[in-house]
Amino acid sequence: MEISASSLVFLAGVVGIAWAYSQFRIIAKIPVESNSGNSESQPLTSSGNDAEKTARLQEIYQAIYEGAESFLRAEYIVCFWFISVFSIIVLVLVAWGTGWDAARGVFTALSFLLGAITSMGSGYLGMKVAVFSNVRTTVSAQKPGWTDCFNTAFRAGAVMGFALCALGLLMLYMTMLAFRMHYPEAKQWIYLTECITGYGLGGSVIAMFGRVGGGIYTKAADVGADLVGKVVHGIPEDDPRNPATIADNVGDNVGDVAGMGSDLFGSFAESTCAALVIGSSIGISGGWDAMVFPILVSSVGIFVCLICSFIATHIKTVKREADVEMALKVQLISTTIVMIPTVYYTAMSYLPAKFQLAKTVGTGSLDITPLDATYCVAMGVVGGLIIGLITEYYTSHSYQPVREVANSCKTGAATNMIYGIALGYKSAIIPVLVLALVIYTSFTICDMYGVALAAIGFLSNLATGLTIDVYGPVCDNAGGIAEMAELDPSVREKTDALDAAGNTTAAIGKGFAIGSAALVSLALFGAFVTRIRHASGDKVFADGVNMLEPVTFAFLIVGGMIPFAFAALTMKSVGEAAMAMVLEVQRQFDEKPHLLDANPTERPDYDACIAISTQASLREMVPPAAMVIFTPLLTGIFFGVSAVSGLLVGSLIASIQLAISMSNSGGAWDNAKKYIEKASPDSELQGKGSDIHKAAVVGDTVGDPFKDTSGPALNIVMKLQAVLALVFADTFFAVNAGKGLLKMG
Repeated sequence: MEISASSLVFLAGVVGIAWAYSQFRIIAKIPVESNSGNSESQPLTSSGNDAEKTARLQEIYQAIYEGAESFLRAEYIVCFWFISVFSIIVLVLVAWGTGWDAARGVFTALSFLLGAITSMGSGYLGMKVAVFSNVRTTVSAQKPGWTDCFNTAFRAGAVMGFALCALGLLMLYMTMLAFRMHYPEAKQWIYLTECITGYGLGGSVIAMFGRVGGGIYTKAADVGADLVGKVVHGIPEDDPRNPATIADNVGDNVGDVAGMGSDLFGSFAESTCAALVIGSSIGISGGWDAMVFPILVSSVGIFVCLICSFIATHIKTVKREADVEMALKVQLISTTIVMIPTVYYTAMSYLPAKFQLAKTVGTGSLDITPLDATYCVAMGVVGGLIIGLITEYYTSHSYQPVREVANSCKTGAATNMIYGIALGYKSAIIPVLVLALVIYTSFTICDMYGVALAAIGFLSNLATGLTIDVYGPVCDNAGGIAEMAELDPSVREKTDALDAAGNTTAAIGKGFAIGSAALVSLALFGAFVTRIRHASGDKVFADGVNMLEPVTFAFLIVGGMIPFAFAALTMKSVGEAAMAMVLEVQRQFDEKPHLLDANPTERPDYDACIAISTQASLREMVPPAAMVIFTPLLTGIFFGVSAVSGLLVGSLIASIQLAISMSNSGGAWDNAKKYIEKASPDSELQGKGSDIHKAAVVGDTVGDPFKDTSGPALNIVMKLQAVLALVFADTFFAVNAGKGLLKMG
């Protein structure tokens, strides 16, 4: 069985990479040429006016590519120096905390580096594929019908989704096999799983820089372009006369694609590491196959997502605008349905009929069956879908909540703000109740290991989730390119329709990400308690964490403050960068007034705006990331493990509420604006250019950092703090038996 389990993982990884490559090859066959007026069956040509548009398409494509490339190169240089220094800190502190066990220090530092490098590679790959596919989606949108343009954007997402899942899976499993050569016996596998936690830490650290840096970049450009272009001068979004348009399109790739890819890779790595640490005792009674069951769930998830992808591209293809949103939702629903029997079959095939798991709290062990494990994973799979659909209800203009926000714009921007914030708060109620039910049920069935399996379930169809998430920015960029290349307005209308569905599904994806992050964080906290118990010989946390201890309760409140401090730092960073962008755009309009002519004879200075976004994001991403990284580290060293426990719980509880409300408020403001833009000038909402529309644009501008910078990055806040505590658990306990330098624990 051991060979077959390993074979399944490697087969899934190879198939995932091969499938991603095949989708890329299909996209690559589309030449970057304007083909206005050509039928769907004719080859692309570039004659007459098309030749000029082809040259413009290629010019814009090259500008976006170079801007994204230069930003990621600059960002990853910062990340490279950070992980180089921090890997030494990991090596020294872990080795010291384990009684100068050099092997554990070296292995943890090595897995940290591998996780960070894989995360950077995933983000870079996503950026390259997105930029490559954006312009080809624009070209495809020139053809009659909807099938080609939808499939191009969908396949672009599939390249990112399947390649990231496959690479993450293979790197993690191969690292475990390498470490197993040093820890061959089942009783030693607890050390193996502790070393592998560095992999999750590396992925999460890069995700923090990627999400915050990319989020500041994209929203500085977006807000600057909107305020000066649409609100002050009344020119359309992505108008080539606006100097910030290229920076805005670059930002979609480095923030929404590269940053999101690193974020979800971190979730996968951390949830798997948490499940492995908590379930390391399973290896003694169940063997290697049973212990790596969480990895097997992710492996079969790749096959399920691959099979279901044919529904969108071959079985029920997109033939009209109304089919777009349904095609994307069917992907989520179908993978959820198919995953449950697949997980059951996997559990029955690879898990023994009964195996034992050491309890996280108390003494003794639990007897677990494959059916128990299946229930826990299924709870996560179904819970994720419910949260996703609830998120859609609160962020899609097809439903009443967003339409209420749109109607509130009739009385100005202030009432739009009030309605949007209220919607965000209200939208947190059902997802939080669903999470509570998933946690209670899975914990009751399989202790904290059940919570970790539920987190794995949330992310089991990650390839599909990423496919849909990347689809949105690709369509958004395609529309921007169509506008800048001055293609026929029908092209922009088509890409806008594709993007509108992408906005809704992106909000669903954020719901998935937040829900999974909450479960991952709780599972990591359980793994932290497990490690402290093991390090102390069951002298600490044997009966659980006592929240009524003074130091624990005090840091519970401190932990609750961290997400608000983080949100404040990132929101202010976007505001400062956007202010610089607004001033630069206005300067160019003042110095070159002919830029605003209907047919300007000169081009704006796009590079100046790209430079502002790049410099601002690199400068501003460091303080919030440093706060999240060093807070649990310093808390554990100075105040002890009880303080860390309070910090993690407080941060988790506050982050869930704030992340959901900020993401959904931002999504609602965005789609309320789009709903108004679809209205005719003689309707109640008056359509584009009206005062109602301007009020909606203000709400959308405020919502941009809510939904694309601070909100999504809060996922990483709760995960990163928890995985840091897990990696340095032995170090914390080594300081005065877990009481810290100040002996307060």
